[in-house]
Formats: sequence, C-alpha cells, structure tokens
Amino acid sequence: MQFNSYLFILAYLPVLVIGYFLFNKIHVTAGKVYLTAGSALFYLYGGMDSFLVFAASILVNYVLATLIPKAGGRKKAVLGLGVFANVALLFWFKYFNFFLTSINGIFRTDFALENLLLPLGISFFTFQQIMYLVNIYREELTYTGLLDYLAYILYFPKLLMGPLAEPGDLMEQLHDPERKKVSWENISYGLKIFSFGLFKKLVLADTFALAVSWGFSNVDAATSLDFFLVMLSYTFEIYFDFSGYSDMSVGVSTMLNIDLPMNFDSPYKAVSIRDFWKRWHMSLTGFFTRYLYIPLGGSRKGKLRTYGNTMIVFLVSGIWHGANWTFVLWGVLHGLLSVFDRIFEKAEKRILKVLRWCAAFFAVNLLWLLFRAESIVQWKNLLVKMFSFQSMTVSEGLSNAFVLPETPLILKVLHLEAWNEAVPGGISLPIFLTAAFLICLIPKNNYRKLRSNNLVTLALAVIALVWGVLVLSSESVFVYLNF
Repeated sequence: MQFNSYLFILAYLPVLVIGYFLFNKIHVTAGKVYLTAGSALFYLYGGMDSFLVFAASILVNYVLATLIPKAGGRKKAVLGLGVFANVALLFWFKYFNFFLTSINGIFRTDFALENLLLPLGISFFTFQQIMYLVNIYREELTYTGLLDYLAYILYFPKLLMGPLAEPGDLMEQLHDPERKKVSWENISYGLKIFSFGLFKKLVLADTFALAVSWGFSNVDAATSLDFFLVMLSYTFEIYFDFSGYSDMSVGVSTMLNIDLPMNFDSPYKAVSIRDFWKRWHMSLTGFFTRYLYIPLGGSRKGKLRTYGNTMIVFLVSGIWHGANWTFVLWGVLHGLLSVFDRIFEKAEKRILKVLRWCAAFFAVNLLWLLFRAESIVQWKNLLVKMFSFQSMTVSEGLSNAFVLPETPLILKVLHLEAWNEAVPGGISLPIFLTAAFLICLIPKNNYRKLRSNNLVTLALAVIALVWGVLVLSSESVFVYLNF
C-alpha cells in the first residue's frame, strides 16, 4: 500500500487514525496493539513474500535483542552476530545477484543468478533493526518489551522509506499519555503537510518522471539540450518524490501525535556537497554519523583518518542505495567532493555564495544523472552527448511530457492560451522548471513550517489536496521504494 492511493487516503488512513484514538480510550496498550496491527496490515498489503521475510527478520532480531543484556562479557559478540545477520539478509536479497554478475564479468565465469524478490523497504527496515540492537547494547532504551519493539519496527509511516527514527525517541512518544488524546491542531497540521507532499509526488515528481522516462527511452534521438533538461528533470523528480513521501509520512504521524525526525532541509539551497548532505536525507546522514562514522573514529584521529572515514561512509551509502556500479561510483564521487570541501573549506568561504551554490548544484545534477543511469558507460556517453552541444533545440516529445490532461483548462482559466501558442513547444516546460526552482529555493522547508497555519497556507493545502486526489488515477511507485 502506498500513500498515493485512494485506498490509503480514503479508507486506511481515516480508519487507522480514528481507531487509534478510540482504542487509546479503552487502554493505552489497546491503542498500541491497534497501531501495531494496522502497521503490519499496511506492510502485508505489499505481498506475503515480503511480509514473511520481514517477519523472519523480526523474530531473529528480537531473540538477539533479548540475549544481549544477558550475555555478560559476550554482549559485543551477540551484537556483532545481529549486525552480521541483518547485513547478510540485505546482501542476499539485494546484492547477491549483483555480486555474481560482477564475478562473471571479471573472471569470465557463468554462475547462474538466483530468482530473488526484493522485499519492500528492506534497506530501511534493516538499518532500523541494527539501530534497535545497538540501542539495546548501549542500554539506551527504557522500553524493551515485545510490543514496544514491534510498535517501533512496524510503525508504518516510516516503515518503507523512512525517515530513520531512533528507537528511544519513538517509544517514549508511544508511552506519553498526553499523546493518546485527539489533537485537532495536530490533525490540521498533519493534513496540511500531507496535502503538500501528495502534490509534490503526483503533480511535480510524476510529471518530471515522464520527462526523464522520455529522455532515457530516446537517448539517440534526444538533443544535447534535451539531456541537460532531462538531467535537471531527474534532479527535481527525485527531490519531489522523496521529499513528498517524507512530508506525507510526517503528516500522517502528526495526526497520530507522533513526531518523526526531519529528513529534508531545502537541500538544493546547499553551497557545497558537505552542506548538501546536512540537508538531504538527514536521517540517513544521522544514521551513518552515529553508527558508522563515529565508531570508526570520526574526526578525532587526524586528518587522514577523517578523510578515510568519510570515504568509507560514502562508499557504504552508495552501496546501500542500489546494486549497481553506478551507485558505488556515485557514493565514491560524493565522498571525494566532501573530502575536497573539508580540505579547502576556508578557501571556499571566500568565494561568492552564489558561485558556490552554482558549483554545488551543478555537481549534484551531474551525480544524480549517474544515479539514474543504467551503467557507468551510459552516464559517460550522456555526458559526452550533452557537452558536445551538437543541438540546442528542445524535442517535441520532451515538451509534451509536461503537458498534463488538465493543462488546457488551466491555460484557459488563467488566459495563457496565447502565450502557450507563441512559445515553441508551449509554456508547460518552462513553467514546471520555474515552479520547481522557486519551491526548492525560496520558501522554508515544510517541516520547519509544520505548526504554523494561516488562510493562505490553508487555501494552498486545499488546492494541493483536491488537485492531488483528482489526478490520482493509478499508484506510481516512489523512487526510493526501489532502494
């Protein structure tokens, strides 16, 4: 089940929210059981195969979590076993065929690939299992019962695509009696940010996705300018897709009086790659910082060790995102640029901020193109095509990707039909690009404005919700659901 579906918006969400507060009136444990069961149903809707893998992971991890406090001097060994088991599960389903393919390519072997189904959200729930085990090991959790564990792991707003939430933070909220009562303010705040997230996904991300799909389906026919625009379109697609999901996740949680961590802080305002990673997928950055970078020594053991630790973190991040050499190179290049930022930090600060922003945004775009490419060779060929500047016209197919079914009505209402006819290819493409830049660069992040409402915000939220629901014809898959 996805947030961008009629089933979720019109049935699952209202039943879940209403039922949660009704069961809390009976008893707080009843409310927690109801929420946990509802979360399990949410995941089960994605398929029994994925659910059985997740259930096996839950069983193994909970057994290990109960053993850690009793293991005495072997606590670290039990924790290591748990981390290994989770990483092994992730490797088997997500990377085993990639490993075999690489071996076959390097050594000219012919190992048969396994027919494996990638369980939904395996990358995210694997990391959250590791977070839980480490918190148990560090004795940082107040609540360690089976129901609390299940409530944390299964909590559906963050289950498939994050944000990654610390176990203690979520459990403390689930035990707070003040959060068991209906808050109409929180419901209004939640509906607002959910509506904005729905609009980001259905109107913005899905439209840019059509342009990207056209580009990668017409690589030979596309012009140099086409692929500059396709690259920019993917930059906006992946942002509005994942940011939209995060907004909807935060919105649903807010309705339930539960606070999830911030995942985006206007990342395209970043003036360096390091700045970008302090703003993009912040919960993942926080996870790597706390559970990998700091245990490796962080920045406490000299510059060379700091640079090495940074490269390890970004290499793991690249591998985590996908089973392809494109993701490995993407992580390595982000790591190198981050190290470069560290080395030349003082010098960079003397450069005009707008120039630093241009350099960072351009680098992010080039690397997103690598992220989207099917292979490193394809990425290289696309760069050659773009920077050859052979043709700087926009193909009709690319322009048409931005023409929505509702476009003629909108143009008529706004009296823009003459403008549309006067501009080659129409005004839909420049309008979408302009709107995307304005949304990304001017207002504060939705999360920072979560608990502020006014008439303008209310009107925009209503428009976003109605527009989103009206254009919702089928469930489009979120980009990060594949990772």
